[in-house]
Amino acid sequence: MATIGILTGGGDCPGLNPVIRAVVRKAYNEGYKVIGIKNGWKGLIELDTMELNLDTISGILPKGGTILGTSRTNPYKKEGAVDKVKANFKKLGLDALIATGGEDTLGVANKLTQDGIPNIVGVPKTIDNDLGSTDFTFGFDTAVNIATECIDRLHTTAESHHRVMVAEVMGRHAGWIAVYSGIAGGADVILIPELPIDVQEVCDIIRKRHARGKIFSIIVVAEGAQFKQKDLITQEKKLDEFGHVRLGGIGEQLAKEVEKITGYETRVTVFGHIQRGGTPTAFDRVLGTRFGVKAVELVKNKKFGKMVALAGNKIIDVPIQEAVKELKTVDMGLYEIAKEFFG
Repeated sequence: MATIGILTGGGDCPGLNPVIRAVVRKAYNEGYKVIGIKNGWKGLIELDTMELNLDTISGILPKGGTILGTSRTNPYKKEGAVDKVKANFKKLGLDALIATGGEDTLGVANKLTQDGIPNIVGVPKTIDNDLGSTDFTFGFDTAVNIATECIDRLHTTAESHHRVMVAEVMGRHAGWIAVYSGIAGGADVILIPELPIDVQEVCDIIRKRHARGKIFSIIVVAEGAQFKQKDLITQEKKLDEFGHVRLGGIGEQLAKEVEKITGYETRVTVFGHIQRGGTPTAFDRVLGTRFGVKAVELVKNKKFGKMVALAGNKIIDVPIQEAVKELKTVDMGLYEIAKEFFG
């Protein structure tokens, strides 16, 4: 009986449990055994696992997060960790490993396929939707829906108090959540990591809006956005194991600047982890399920070094190496559509 391992790494997101459920169900139908590796690559370093079967996956479809747990562990940043990963892969008797994650998790998977563990299949996961070679990743739709609902709620209180409301959403390197939720939520300004923020330009848009009688405004800003003005810094210097700074604070800084320049009362709301917690949308449940089934099919057909992906409405496979080569940033054509509604 072939044995498949599955891990979930990086940030959690809605849709991970549907993937796990689909992998186990498809594997069961094919006569395979599945071992769950806890807490991403950390579990493979420390040999921390759990058996996955039809009982353990019962009822997990609507649940957010991941029953396997997750971490941002990078084996290539820990002395001897890569050797432990290789040794434990053999000790567990794995015939294949399904790595579920974003650019960091799959970046490790890509390196390992070249460093002695070729039998790896990737499943793309990130609420930021910034992974290459796939049109959408699961978790993104849920995050956009949550952010949109929050923006809808800000509209009513902003209008009542005649305030400018700054909504800070997730998005480290790419502003997909900001653009989609901003368009859907009727934001008056949308700011993304792809384009440096000109505070004066933002204030001009808000003033223009006030001049025509609209005495409240909604600004959506992605957490990874940067100011053109070099004296405005929000990020911490401390890095995680994948070299990322801890984000947060862009909304607060922006709100202060807008209020200082315009004189309009401005408040900030940081949506934060609310965006990636809780129940996945129907779209993310279905996409995660399709990805999980396809991943096992790739294992069955020995198509290793591949990542499942969405192309239009079809599930395809692409080389993991291609998927992690570069980030998928916001389509500027879409951003131009958003700008039609600024002010």
